Amino acid sequence: MSFDFDTIHPRLGTGSTKWSRYPEDVLPMWIADMDIAAPPAILKALHARLDQQMLGYSVARPEVREAIIHDLWDKYAWRVQPDELLFLPGVEPGFNMALHAFVQPGQSVVLQTPNYAPLRHAAGNWNLPKIEVPFELNDQGEYLTPLPALRQALKGAGALLLSNPHNPLGKVFPREELLAVANACLDQGTLIISDEIHAELCFDGRRHIPIASLSAEIARRTITLMSASKAYNVAGLKTCFAIVQDPLIRERFNKARCGMVDSVSPLGLEATWAAYSQCDEWLKALVAYLQDNRDYLLDAVQKRLPGVVMHAPQGTYLAWLDCSALGLDDPQRFFLEQAKVGLSAGVEFGDDSQQFVRLNFGCPRALLEEGISRLEHALKTL
Repeated sequence: MSFDFDTIHPRLGTGSTKWSRYPEDVLPMWIADMDIAAPPAILKALHARLDQQMLGYSVARPEVREAIIHDLWDKYAWRVQPDELLFLPGVEPGFNMALHAFVQPGQSVVLQTPNYAPLRHAAGNWNLPKIEVPFELNDQGEYLTPLPALRQALKGAGALLLSNPHNPLGKVFPREELLAVANACLDQGTLIISDEIHAELCFDGRRHIPIASLSAEIARRTITLMSASKAYNVAGLKTCFAIVQDPLIRERFNKARCGMVDSVSPLGLEATWAAYSQCDEWLKALVAYLQDNRDYLLDAVQKRLPGVVMHAPQGTYLAWLDCSALGLDDPQRFFLEQAKVGLSAGVEFGDDSQQFVRLNFGCPRALLEEGISRLEHALKTL
């Protein structure tokens, strides 16, 4: 079966967050939201749900839980029970709930940088100290965890906020490194809060490894947050699930909703069921298309964007572009004003990332080429 990822769906004037931030002459390539239609099976399921004409408060049907559990086993050989799933209206509420529930005043929250801005700011939401541990870039263009620095940072820490696959680096943690990170947390009694929202989007034959799947001991100290929102492009339906395998941690985590984190929408639950039960072939085709987009962008950066450096992301649809050699005070502003391309500013992801921008290549190839062409012409003005 073939799928169409090349059609450009006009989004101006639709209320799209991505397409509403900038004037109409700006091509938005910033937020992690693909300009690719949701899978036909999800759209069909949503139409069928709407035909019921009832949109009241909803809970996850057993079929939703069964689809997720089957998917976790099929993709990751991770055995999860139905009652270990908790449904939330997003990953961001999930990691904030976890910090509120488990990290005591004065305990630090550790994360690796650069990192997703809401993860970086989460500790501050609860007046908790934050320790950032920068990744190290090796000669092969791979970002690695500096384990001695991480172990030092974890001393006395209440939680590690992990992003895997990583945003914005596109890093897919290999088993050995992931196990070392997990063991460092176990040694210090540090809770692992793992944002795995990009789990399905891995390239070059890589396979995502949920950190909680490494061992029962690690699972007992981990809250895993997943969603169909990124891989199946249904982020606006605001549905995620937490996997919490320790019953005491699960109960405490669930009580941390505090009237702020409500139930999820019936349409989000329906999309989740369809994603994990009916979209395997679509997902395989999408990953292949995104990998081709990544390779197209990588080749263009090397040949057409002098002074910009890109290390191939191992997953996600996000490229982390190093603009240090361009000599610009603010690369994001330069490309916005001169190229009319809206990128994410590197400083959002780390205080020492001012010379970086993040580009979303989750779009039809024609839009990707349009963005590249605009960047190329802007660089010729320097």
